[in-house]
Amino acid sequence: MNIKKLPEHLYDQYKNFRKDIPSLVKAQNFADNIINFLFPFKADRRCSLPLIELNLAQLQLDFKDLINPLENTLTKSVNEVTDEFFQKVPAIYESLMKDARMFFDFDPAAKSMESVILYYPGFYCISIYRLANVLYNLKIPFLPRMMSEYAHSKTGIDIHPGATIGDHFFIDHGTGIVIGETTIIGKNVKIYQGVTLGAAYVKKSMKGIKRHPTIEDNVIVYSGSSILGGDTVIGHDTIVGGNVWLTKSVPPFSVVYHESKVVIRDSKKFTENQPINFII
Repeated sequence: MNIKKLPEHLYDQYKNFRKDIPSLVKAQNFADNIINFLFPFKADRRCSLPLIELNLAQLQLDFKDLINPLENTLTKSVNEVTDEFFQKVPAIYESLMKDARMFFDFDPAAKSMESVILYYPGFYCISIYRLANVLYNLKIPFLPRMMSEYAHSKTGIDIHPGATIGDHFFIDHGTGIVIGETTIIGKNVKIYQGVTLGAAYVKKSMKGIKRHPTIEDNVIVYSGSSILGGDTVIGHDTIVGGNVWLTKSVPPFSVVYHESKVVIRDSKKFTENQPINFII
């Protein structure tokens, strides 16, 4: 194919290649590499202290290479941003260990802390979130969403890096969960598959405005529920049942549930003339 026959806008991208965007592939590799550094048994790494130090130094070099294209948009130098990020890594690790403990203590299927870290999609997505959240708060463009969308693609769990999530966070199963940018989640919160913590409506003018709910400490949100709106607050120690639609606040110690009718019939007595009237 003659290169001159490429679509004009595609040809222009090659001619005017943007050098101020990090590599998506490098961002994804960095996400997995830092997780494997924090939990070396995932990658079967048996290292001496000098090798651990070497791995850390390589991670720091990879990070600098990753954010170098952003140098002109950063509020601080590449070296300063790198130092700030890696100074926060020990605290991220401590938070993740609290999350893993929550999984192990609450889920009867969890055989060990290691099993949670190895293959629980909820824990993986939380891990990437806690790293991306630090990058988001350091005001690094592109990279936090690159990492969070990578986790989203692998797990089906969509956590915006701008969300605020406390310690001991538990996601069970996880597929279909959406947690919006301005969501605030307290400590010891448990969320099940298909839950949406979203905006009541979306307009571009709402940028910078709190548009997602606040979930206080010790709340459980069961599968399929949608909690919407920036003014919506779920009080502490509340249980939100499955398939609930909430756009208003509820006080602490509430139990919120959706009533439905289930009809059970004897299939042997069922005739074609009888209507099936399931209410879901």
